[in-house]
Amino acid sequence: MNALFSPGSLVTIAGAVLTVVGSIAYLGDNANLSLPTIFYGIPILLGGLALKSSELPPPKRLTPPEQYRNERLDPANADLIKLLGDLNRWRYGQKAHLESSLEALKLWDEDRPPQLLSVAEIGSDGSYGLVLTFDTAGVPLERWQDQQARLGRFFGPGLSAELEPISSGHLRLTLLKS
Repeated sequence: MNALFSPGSLVTIAGAVLTVVGSIAYLGDNANLSLPTIFYGIPILLGGLALKSSELPPPKRLTPPEQYRNERLDPANADLIKLLGDLNRWRYGQKAHLESSLEALKLWDEDRPPQLLSVAEIGSDGSYGLVLTFDTAGVPLERWQDQQARLGRFFGPGLSAELEPISSGHLRLTLLKS
């Protein structure tokens, strides 16, 4: 996703525009315009900058949104669609995507939390699924493997989870409708 169109960026730009317009109006002796624009512009600018400082962009989406459109319309895939929608949002004030889920699954390290790098949709033998690629950081692969049976059930009924180590510190989690 384009970082320029994140909510934090849009609020920052709006605040900056209002502040600049208010400053120019102040210098031009236009009190009717300068007072409200500066009065609202500076707090909006500061709020936007605060959002930008705690912003977590969505992970890279590897499949185009139109590729699995029919599968996303199937009510049987509702849990996966909800998860996909949740992953494709901008986050504020969180260290990682799926933070509360990973904490509940005991796959969390406070100092070095796992980071979701990418998400892809797949269709396998008529079954729809998601492939999540993680940088496991401070959570060893063994802890992920211990929770493998629980991972599928955690994200929705009838889901199965498969773990595949990619390289040192990276793994691929595949969630499929079973």
